[in-house]
Amino acid sequence: MDPDAVAKAFVEHYYSTFDTNRGGLANLYQDGSMLTFEGQPFQGAQNIAAKLASLPFQQCQHAITTVDCQPSGPAGGMLVFVSGNLQLAGEQHALKFSQGDLGGELTHVIALF
Repeated sequence: MDPDAVAKAFVEHYYSTFDTNRGGLANLYQDGSMLTFEGQPFQGAQNIAAKLASLPFQQCQHAITTVDCQPSGPAGGMLVFVSGNLQLAGEQHALKFSQGDLGGELTHVIALF
């Protein structure tokens, strides 16, 4: 299994789901998963889903610029780093974003600039 292909497929699925059915992301998290969003930690699938649902925008479109991955740990995990642009409905300029995912139990760090 090619790690780059797996990472790209995961990223495509994650951001497509985020843009069209944000609530569907809960299925990608586990009880031990952690999301850190702008310095605030959220643990567990339900808490993460609630945070993502509470974001102050309903419609958005991610445009991925880079997907970098590398193997992580002896159990076949992956570290995936994504960057790109986030276009919000009604906004003229896109936001830059970056996100890191640690495969296995998904752990996210999201930064918007």
